[in-house]
Amino acid sequence: MEDKKSGFLLINKPSGPTSHDIIDQLRRVTGIKKIGHAGTLDPFASGLLIVAVGREATREIGKFVKLDKEYIAMLYLGATTDTYDRTGKQLEVRSKKLEVKINRVEEVLEKFIGKQEQVPPMFSAKKVGGKKLYKLARQGIEVERKPAPIEIYDIKILKYKWPLLKMKVLCSSGTYIRSLAHDIGKELDCGAYAQELERIAISGLRIDKAISAATLDQRNWVKFIYPHLFNLS
Repeated sequence: MEDKKSGFLLINKPSGPTSHDIIDQLRRVTGIKKIGHAGTLDPFASGLLIVAVGREATREIGKFVKLDKEYIAMLYLGATTDTYDRTGKQLEVRSKKLEVKINRVEEVLEKFIGKQEQVPPMFSAKKVGGKKLYKLARQGIEVERKPAPIEIYDIKILKYKWPLLKMKVLCSSGTYIRSLAHDIGKELDCGAYAQELERIAISGLRIDKAISAATLDQRNWVKFIYPHLFNLS
C-alpha cells in the first residue's frame, strides 16, 4: 500500500518551522514513516522543499540534493548578527547616516558572481569533526571551517531602500545565502544579515507548483503526489 503512494510532494515551507518539522507533520498526515527531503531550509526561511514519500521515492532523493537553487533574499544592511540572519544576536550596528549608495551596492554584487569558495556559517548543520556546527556555536565555541566551492550564476537587485536590499540569487547547491549576505555586508564595509529568505526554485521546479503542508490531510494528500519530478522541470 505504501509503494502505491510513493512519490514526491512539492511543499511551500513557511517561515518558522524547521524542515524536519514539516517531515514530522507529513508523517502524521500520510501515516508513512519513510519520508525525507532534499535541501534543508533554515527555520526563518520559506519556500520550496522537495519531499520524498515512501521507500521508492526516498531512494531517489539524492538526485535532487545537488541541483541549482534560486532565492529571493531581503538583506538588512548596516548591522550584523552571529547567525548571519534576523534570528541571531545583533553584534554590530552602523550609523544610519552612513547610507550606502545604489551604485556601490551594484559594484559589490557584481564581484560575487562566478565561481568562488565560501565559508559556511557557524550556525549551520554542517559537521566538523563529527559535530554539528550550530551545536558548538550555541556553546560559544567557534571552530575553523574549510571553505567550499560554490558558484553564483546571477544576482539581480529587485528593490533597494537603505537599509533593506531585496535581491534574486541564482546559485549552485551548497551555497549559504546567509553567508553571502554576511560577505556582501563585509565587502560594503557596513555589515549585513539576511532579514528574509525564500527559495523560489530548485533547478526547473518552481514555487508556484508547491502547496502548503497545512492544506494536506489524510484524505487529500495523495492527490498532490508526483510519481516523478524531472518531467516537471
